[in-house]
Amino acid sequence: MPIEFLHRHSRRWNRLYRETRMVALALKSPNHPVLAHMVVTRRCNLACTYCDEFDDFSKPVPTAEMVSRVDRLAALRTTVITLTGGEPLLHPDLEQIIQRIRRHGILAVMVTNGYLLTPERIKNLNRAGLDRMQISVDNVQPDGVSKKSLKVLDQKLRWLAEFAEFPVNIHSVVGACSEHPEDALTIARRATELGLISTAGIVHDAKGALRPLNSQQQQVIEDIENLSKPLFSFARHNPWRRNLVRGLPNDWHCGAGGRHLYVCEDGLVHYCMAQRGYPAIPLAQYSQEDIEREAKASKSCTPYCTIFCIQRVALLDRLRENPRKALEELFPPQSADGRSNLPLPVRVLGALFAPPPGRPSRRFLRKTALRFLKIH
Repeated sequence: MPIEFLHRHSRRWNRLYRETRMVALALKSPNHPVLAHMVVTRRCNLACTYCDEFDDFSKPVPTAEMVSRVDRLAALRTTVITLTGGEPLLHPDLEQIIQRIRRHGILAVMVTNGYLLTPERIKNLNRAGLDRMQISVDNVQPDGVSKKSLKVLDQKLRWLAEFAEFPVNIHSVVGACSEHPEDALTIARRATELGLISTAGIVHDAKGALRPLNSQQQQVIEDIENLSKPLFSFARHNPWRRNLVRGLPNDWHCGAGGRHLYVCEDGLVHYCMAQRGYPAIPLAQYSQEDIEREAKASKSCTPYCTIFCIQRVALLDRLRENPRKALEELFPPQSADGRSNLPLPVRVLGALFAPPPGRPSRRFLRKTALRFLKIH
């Protein structure tokens, strides 16, 4: 059996173990950040007209400062750190920052436009320990809105399929920034063909709120979701999307500022990329009291929010607070007899945290699982 095959599978199982531990920690405790987005540089090598997350002149955040911020997030018991920008690959010590994240046992994720990827850079990211990568591809051919096109990036995607030892998520968006919604389906099919993960999002406005989709756009979203069936993934499952594509609100609580932190290039903590300015407290001074207060705070933008990564965190909190009810809401009955056909990962989760009425509690299995995951 080739050594490379064993190495890839070893990394895969190690990552699965740490991701499972992240979920278990979120289910066990509401008082730590699950996910933090951290800007490593404001500068970007592109200038997509719909984006307000970049400039073309800022210097990278000094590496010593980035390391200090990683250490502070670790002290707050953060379980996932996503490096973002601007364009993170412009930071000269990106791999060193990733290594620091991994040294704390935190999952290291990166969002990139992919333009600067080469086989050697991908191998460097492997060695640094990157856990996941997301690339947004906006169209098939570059246009005046976005240069993040499949035509330009296809070679980069082929290199990732060949060399990356971490999962790669190719994310396309449907909405006002594209005149050709069918492009998103073409992009998703190409990602699937290469063995990469494909997801689709709904474009939001400058405040993170919804821009309703027309019938053609709704159909594209549905077709992309069907590409992944019958496989189930928590990364793809979005119970809020059914309402959002129709312009309808969702009833959920956003824990941003507590369960999700957005750390800008100046080191200030914000709710998210679309709600900068709240609470705008320096990360170095961010306390447990701040986390608990902001996690409970109501946000007016919540009903029409399309920022799925924060919704995934809220999904875990809903499972923790009322697991049986949450499972019924998130996976409504689809059969004639009214029974839900729960995916296997969800059935396992339900057996450990939400046994059906009348059945004995799985306390022994739950304690054993938590012990195995080194959660006390």
